Amino acid sequence: MDLALFDFDGTITERETFAGFVRASIGRRRRWLGGVAVAPHYIGYKLGWLSGERVRRRVVAVALRGRPEREVRAAAARHVREVVSAQVRPQAQARIDWHRQRGDRVVVVTANLDLFVAHWCEQQGLEYISSRLESRDGVLTGRYLGRDCCNEEKPRRVREHIALEDYASVYAYGDTPEDRDLLALADRRFYRWREVE
Repeated sequence: MDLALFDFDGTITERETFAGFVRASIGRRRRWLGGVAVAPHYIGYKLGWLSGERVRRRVVAVALRGRPEREVRAAAARHVREVVSAQVRPQAQARIDWHRQRGDRVVVVTANLDLFVAHWCEQQGLEYISSRLESRDGVLTGRYLGRDCCNEEKPRRVREHIALEDYASVYAYGDTPEDRDLLALADRRFYRWREVE
């Protein structure tokens, strides 16, 4: 049996889904005010001054702090059903199906949030390793629980949950520099759907 590790946003899906999920889970007023508060971070990211991780932390702090976790999970489930399901790359779905037909273990490893990506992975019957948010008494604090699952955190989390030596080969699929550390774990690496050395 082999192990297949897939990034989610931009690898399984045709585009990033994080921002769309956040917008779909908040009201118009918070979306407008949050857009103003996050704009400098977004510009800094586009100019290469800030990391995606830092921007995601800011977005979560502004958009999701104080929101009931139950409501955000329900919005996530709706967004997956109504939007994200149509954004899955046919090539990605075919490759996931190919791994499953071979009897491989397939795990999604993503910086996206568990309360969002869990819905898609559960529909597919896939395991996932993702970023998690802190919640107190059912209310989101706007802070991450541990580190954002990107860059070197991806392989660290994989090693924490999976004994790589139990698998004949490890495949990894990614599409951004945040996935390079994950790809480094693999015997066969696919970057933007092209196999790389």
